[in-house]
Amino acid sequence: MSTPKEVSNTDPPVSHTAAAQALVQEVRAMRERIPHFVFPESKRARRQIASVASLPAPFIELSAVAVANSNSLVRGGAADPEKVRDMMSFAEAYLPFADELDAMSSFVRHTVASAKNEAGREALTTYALAQRLAKQPETADLAPHVADMRNALGKRARKAKARKTTPPKATATVEPPSEPDRK
Repeated sequence: MSTPKEVSNTDPPVSHTAAAQALVQEVRAMRERIPHFVFPESKRARRQIASVASLPAPFIELSAVAVANSNSLVRGGAADPEKVRDMMSFAEAYLPFADELDAMSSFVRHTVASAKNEAGREALTTYALAQRLAKQPETADLAPHVADMRNALGKRARKAKARKTTPPKATATVEPPSEPDRK
């Protein structure tokens, strides 16, 4: 009597592509939650605003105080002192968030590189094993796989073996004969 195999009721695994795409959508949804979110107009936009954006906070506060205390400094269409203070408060509050996103980006890139490294190590080990086994008569059928892997690997620059460095040959300098002292 045979026993029926149990069928797992777990959900099928989500593909890595679908999981990564879902995270991209979550990150993009954050844009809507960040007040004053602005896309750079060009590749140079950050460089163009960096000088003024890096002004010291006390300078900006002093300018807001001056505008609040002097009607002659009030300009039509300019931000009022409270708006200026709100922009500075926003910048101070969201800078740590930007730093965290930078760190997360760095960690994700490292995680991706680690996964590729592990997969690459496995592939190189398999390649080395296949090269050895393809030379054996009983596993000679691996030769086409070895050839395909060699072609896919392509030409890779190998590190040059360290060469013995010899000190430069000393060159003798000949001084012209000195004239005898005449007295």
